[in-house]
Amino acid sequence: MTPTKKLAVVAMLVAQASVLHFVESLLPNPIPIPGVKLGLANIITLLALIVLDFRTALQITVLRTVLGALLSGTLFGVGFFMSCSGALSALCLMAVSLRAMSGLSITVISILGAIAHNLGQLALAALILNFSGIFYYLPVMLLFSIPTGYITGLLTNELLKYIKSTQRLEDLFQDQ
Repeated sequence: MTPTKKLAVVAMLVAQASVLHFVESLLPNPIPIPGVKLGLANIITLLALIVLDFRTALQITVLRTVLGALLSGTLFGVGFFMSCSGALSALCLMAVSLRAMSGLSITVISILGAIAHNLGQLALAALILNFSGIFYYLPVMLLFSIPTGYITGLLTNELLKYIKSTQRLEDLFQDQ
């Protein structure tokens, strides 16, 4: 893929992840528990890990986190750093799971990413607050990581099926 085409693909994926993040913020939260979200932007992160590479997925993750914080007015606030720690933790565990345990399904990898996201956020919160008691909240977060990770994993799987059935990947990687 040419550098220009790769830049365009990264920009498109960052935009899509940002839109998913924004749309999710508009949806009413059916579970009124702080920190529980679907994590729809992780669909794009997982997609990038599968069809591109770790470095590109890292770029997309960082850029969409910064863009989301810019748009919501939380850049360099505590929420921004919490979001970054969760997103980067999820990215790293999903990348390791994808490469080291190739037999895992996309939904399991997504669930692991959701778990890592919550662990990353709670670890940073414990550091910021200097209070390890925040980990008492971990069972609640892990309980909701499973269904939210499962849903985003299913959506990623369906997106991959669509991309493969329409031969979008072949078009993407062909330089013309």
